[in-house]
Amino acid sequence: MNVGVFLNYVGLGSNILHLTYCHEIAKKYGPVTIITLCKNLSQALEDDPCIKEVILIKKNKKITDIPNISILLKKISLNKIFIFYPSPRLYIAAKLAGIKNVYSYPLFRKKNLHLVNAANKFTCESLNIDSCPTETKFFIDHKKTDHAKKYFTKDNYNIVIGAGSSGPDTRWGEKNFISLINKLNAIGNYYFYIQCGPEQNEISKNIINKIEKKNCMDLSKMNISEIIPILSLCDMYVGNDSFSHHITSQCNKPSIVLLLNSPKAYSDYSKNHHRIIPENAKLEELDHSSNYSASSIGIEKVLNKVLELKN
Repeated sequence: MNVGVFLNYVGLGSNILHLTYCHEIAKKYGPVTIITLCKNLSQALEDDPCIKEVILIKKNKKITDIPNISILLKKISLNKIFIFYPSPRLYIAAKLAGIKNVYSYPLFRKKNLHLVNAANKFTCESLNIDSCPTETKFFIDHKKTDHAKKYFTKDNYNIVIGAGSSGPDTRWGEKNFISLINKLNAIGNYYFYIQCGPEQNEISKNIINKIEKKNCMDLSKMNISEIIPILSLCDMYVGNDSFSHHITSQCNKPSIVLLLNSPKAYSDYSKNHHRIIPENAKLEELDHSSNYSASSIGIEKVLNKVLELKN
C-alpha cells in the first residue's frame, strides 16, 4: 500500500516534531511517502527505514496551486494520504488526484492550532488507536556517527549551542551565549558546537571569536546530513527554539530551550525538553508577539540549569 503524509510546514523543526506520527502511520501501513514544504527534510530523514521518500513541494498558498498539487499527488499514486493541516486546498487537491482515502485535520480550524495536540489527536482518530507517543527514535546510520566521532574528545562534556533561529526576536543573543560559554569554561572541561543556519554564520563567528578557551566548532557551513550525527553525539543542547533541539531531544539528550517569543507547543512533546522562559512570563502566554528581550532570561539561570542537568 502506498501511503502519503502531507506536512504543510516550511521549518525543519516543525516537520521533525511530526516524525513520531509518521512512524505511527508506518507501523500500520509500512514506509510512508512524506510531502513537505521543507527543503532540508529529505537529508534529515535519509536513514529512516519508516520513510519511503520525501517529496518537496514549493507552492501551496493559493487556490490556483491546487491543480499542480493534484498532479503531483496523482503521480505518486497514493492509496491513502494523511494531511497534517486544516487546508481546504490540500484536501481538494487530494480528492482531485483520485486518492481513495483522504484524512485531514478539520478544515477551517487553523486558529489556535496546537501542533502537538492536534497531530496526536488526528493520528489516534485516523488510525483508530487509543494513544500514540509524542516523540520517537531518530534514525542515523552508524557509519555517519562513527565518522562524526572524530570531532569529539572523550574527556569533554559536549554541548550544542543553538545560537540561530528563524527570527531575531527568538534569539537569546551572541553576548549571552559568549558569557555562558566563558563561565562554563572557567569551571569544567567542555566543548561547544555552535549551530546556526548558513545565512547566520556571522553569529557563529562572533561567538567563537570571543571565547577565551577556543574550544568551539562552527557547524553553520555543514549540511543537515553532516550536522545531525554531531548533534546526536553531544551530551546536551542549550539554545533558542530551533531545529537542533528537536534532534537532540529525540536522541534522548537533555535539551535546554530558551523560549523568548516562541509558542510553547514547539517544545511541548519531549520529556527531554527543559524550558527556560523570561522572568515573570507565563509559559502558556508566550507566542510570536510576546516581545520579550534577550536580557529577560538571565545568564546565571541558564548556567545553573546546565550544571543541574549535567550533574
